[in-house]
Amino acid sequence: MKVAVTYENGYVFQHFGHSSYFKIYECEGTKIVSSRVISTEGSGHEALAILLADEYVDALICGGIGSGAKDALDRAGIQICSGAQGDADAAVQAFINGELQSQGVNCDHHDHEHEEEEEGCGGSCGGGCGGSCGSCGGGCHGAPTVEGPNVGKRVKVHYEGTFNNGEKFDSSYDRGEPMEFLCGMGMMILGFDEAVANMELGQIVNVHLTPDKAYGERYENMVYSFPIAELPGSETLEPGERVALSDSTGRRFPVTVVSRDDTTIVLDANNEMAGKELNFKIELVEINED
Repeated sequence: MKVAVTYENGYVFQHFGHSSYFKIYECEGTKIVSSRVISTEGSGHEALAILLADEYVDALICGGIGSGAKDALDRAGIQICSGAQGDADAAVQAFINGELQSQGVNCDHHDHEHEEEEEGCGGSCGGGCGGSCGSCGGGCHGAPTVEGPNVGKRVKVHYEGTFNNGEKFDSSYDRGEPMEFLCGMGMMILGFDEAVANMELGQIVNVHLTPDKAYGERYENMVYSFPIAELPGSETLEPGERVALSDSTGRRFPVTVVSRDDTTIVLDANNEMAGKELNFKIELVEINED
């Protein structure tokens, strides 16, 4: 289960629509397995819902939340637990223990979140835009996927990710907090996991990842054309927007709008980072045995 928290300096941030960061937790039963912090890059509440959908978040813990934001999260299929306060880690532990109760829509601030509310595409398509690759994470917890002395240990790393042209796409240094995860268990892209699995505490390495060690190749057969009539609300979407679709089983998956005319919309289901070569500076700052 993935749980996200509106986050600021270790605490539950109290207004969803103005969250600068989410802390995302991988949980198994009543145990927190790993966590990491991602930036929202100043997105509006519709885009925040898509960002969480892109991360395959199942539940959100927050302080205050308005009806527009709740509707956006409902469309993305994300459970909401509002009214939380205090330490973020403690709030997540209380939630997975079944001890945290939601207060529902509890925001009465008449600010940007309400004034700039948009409908999105609704229906089978969770409208909105924005979202980035976040950190380098993803995947599921399971059997070890790599070998090395750090496999199976909870580690914390600082990192900076860049494209081959030097453009930075993500950095834990900028957020001021290292990323924590269970090493070698498929929670990270393969090349990142392989590097950390063999690092020593305090070591800094620079790695270059080809697509097969990052987010995979880009496939043209994952670009789809749909009649506008089959996706109610998609007539309002613009090229470049990120939206969440649901398949016949209700599973959410993010897509990018490639183009749209009066009758047809073209959507790309490839990961935004697919086909890209990535570079990471990684610093191993903590290793925990349990």
